[in-house]
Amino acid sequence: MTPVFVCLTSTGVALARQLATNFPGAVVHGLEGRTSGTDVSFAKTLPHLQDLFRNDRPVIGVCAAGILIRAVAPLVQNKKIDPPVIALADDGSCVVPLLGGHRGGNALAQQIGKLLKIDASVTTAGDRRFGFALDDPPTGWRIGYSRAVKRVTAALLAGEPVGLIDETPTGVSADWLTNSTVEFAAGPQDLNIRLTAKSVEANESSVVLHPAILGLGVGCERGTDSDELLDLVEEVLQAQNLSRHAIACVSTIDLKADEPAVIALAETLGVPLRLFEADVLELETPRVANPSDYVFEAVGCHSVSEAAALAAGGSNAKLIAQKTKGARTTCAIAQAPELIDGAAVGKSRGRLTVIGIGPGTADWRAPEATSAVARASDLVGYGLYLDLLGDLTSGKQRHDYPLGKETDRVAAAFNFASEGREVALISSGDAGIYAMASLVFELIDKENRDDWKRLDVQVVPGISALQAAAARTGAPLGHDFCTVSLSDLLTPWSVIEKRIEAAAQGDFVIALYNPVSKKRRDHLATAREILLKHRLAETPVIIARNLGRTDEKVDVLPLEDLKIDMVDMLSLVMIGSSETRMVSIAGETRVYTPRGYGDKK
Repeated sequence: MTPVFVCLTSTGVALARQLATNFPGAVVHGLEGRTSGTDVSFAKTLPHLQDLFRNDRPVIGVCAAGILIRAVAPLVQNKKIDPPVIALADDGSCVVPLLGGHRGGNALAQQIGKLLKIDASVTTAGDRRFGFALDDPPTGWRIGYSRAVKRVTAALLAGEPVGLIDETPTGVSADWLTNSTVEFAAGPQDLNIRLTAKSVEANESSVVLHPAILGLGVGCERGTDSDELLDLVEEVLQAQNLSRHAIACVSTIDLKADEPAVIALAETLGVPLRLFEADVLELETPRVANPSDYVFEAVGCHSVSEAAALAAGGSNAKLIAQKTKGARTTCAIAQAPELIDGAAVGKSRGRLTVIGIGPGTADWRAPEATSAVARASDLVGYGLYLDLLGDLTSGKQRHDYPLGKETDRVAAAFNFASEGREVALISSGDAGIYAMASLVFELIDKENRDDWKRLDVQVVPGISALQAAAARTGAPLGHDFCTVSLSDLLTPWSVIEKRIEAAAQGDFVIALYNPVSKKRRDHLATAREILLKHRLAETPVIIARNLGRTDEKVDVLPLEDLKIDMVDMLSLVMIGSSETRMVSIAGETRVYTPRGYGDKK
C-alpha cells in the first residue's frame, strides 16, 4: 500500500514533497485555498480523510493528531483491518502512528522518523521495546496459536525468562526475533516462542509461529466438491504432522485456474493460488516420485500435484509428502529450506475487473471502484477516463486506447489478465450501460478462448449519466423510464426509430444517450419530432453535459425549444413523460416525475 500525505498548510506540502520521493507511488493531497502544488485538492478535510480510510489507504496527516482522530473515530473497527493513520507535525518535529500499527503503520512511522532524524513515537509496547509484535509477525510467518501472546509479551516486558525453540531449517531466518533487543533464555522454559512447521497442540505457555516453507500441490477432476479436496489436504497434513499455517501457497496446473474446489481451498487456507503451465511442470519430472504417462497425455506434463508442489518450493525443495490420491483429487507437499514467497511463484489466476467510475469526479466514484483500481496492476481504457482517476493511476501500467477501438481494448485487457495480472478495464458512468461490460461478455462468448474463460471476471457498478442528470435536476426518474442510444453504429436507425416511437407511446421518461456526433446531426431532430407527436410542447427536457466535471452544464427547457446546436457528444438528453413537472425552488428550476398518475383509481 502506498501512503497518501494529507496537508492543510503550505509548510506541510513542502515537508510532504520532501518525504514522498522515498515512498514509490505516494501522493500529496492538499486543502483547497490553503495549499498549492499538490497532486489532489480537496474542499473538506474530515470527509476526505474518511474516504481515504474507507478505501484502505494509509494516511500520513501532516496536521494535528486531533483532526485525524475526529475524522476516523466513527470508522475504526479493529487492529487487523484498520489502515495505518499517522500524525506528522508540519515542521517535522514528531511523527506518531495512531492506527494500523500492525498493518505497517509503526514501520512507516519509523521510516519517516529515520528520514527526519527523529524518533517515531511508537506506543505499542512490544514494538517500542523489542522492535516486533508477536501477534503481527513479518511476511513469511503466521501465528498458529495466539492465546499465549499476551502472557508471553508481558513476561518479556517484565524481564522474565522466555525460551526460543527453533525447529525450522537452517536456511530460514528469524532475525526479526534473534536480532531484537530480547535476550531469550537457553532451552525450553515455562513460557516459550516456538518456530516450527509442525502441527502443535495448543497450549497456554507457547506462542507458536509457523514459517511459510511448504508448497502444496493439488489436482482434481472437473466439478470436484470443495470439501473433498480440503479433506484430502487435511488428511495429508495430519499424516505428516504438518500445520496448515506453514503452507505458502496452493499450486496447480493453469488449466485448473477456474476450478471452484481449488479456488475454495486457497481461500480456506488463506494463501495465494499459484498456477504453472504444463511445460514448467514438465521440467520438474526428474524430481517427482510418481510420473504418469496418462497424466502427460491428458495435460502435457507427467505430474500435476507433485510437480506443482516442487515448483512452488523452488529448486532446493524436497517432496516430504508424495502424491496422495482421493476419489477425484490428488495432493502432494514439498518443503523448502528457506521461506517461500507464495505470491511470487508461478502466476496468479488473473482477474479482469470492469469498473464504472461514474461521471468522473472522485466524490461520485463508488468505494468498491476505488478499491478495485487501487489493487490493479494494469489499467486499460480510453485515455480521458484514465486521466479522470488522477493519483489512483500512480505506479500502474496504463494502456490507453482511442475511441472506436473498444474491441481491441477489451481483447488487450483479457490478454493482460491471462498473464496473471490484476487488470482494471475502465468505463465512465456505469460499465453495464452502453459501456464495456457487455462487450467483455460478448467477446468471451464469441472467441471461446479457454484462457479467457478461466479468468476471474468481475463488474463494479458506477453512477450512470442517467442517474447523475436526474440528481442534478431533482427527481425526473420517479416513475417508469427507459434509455435509448441514438448511435446507429451498431443498431440500424430504423430500429432506433421504432424504439423511440414505442417509448413515446408508452409514456416513459426517456434518456437519450449518444444524441449527436460530428457526423450524425439529424437523429436528435427526428427523435424530437416523434416525441412531439405524443408529448406536449412544454414537456420538460434536461440537457446535461460533462456531469461531475469542472465544465458541467445542465439546462432545463421545454421540448419545443430543444435545438440540435444545444447538444454535443458529451451530452445526455432526458425527455419527461406526460406527468413530469417543473417546479421552482429557491429561484432554480427543478424537475420531477410523480410516483403515480394523478387520475389513477
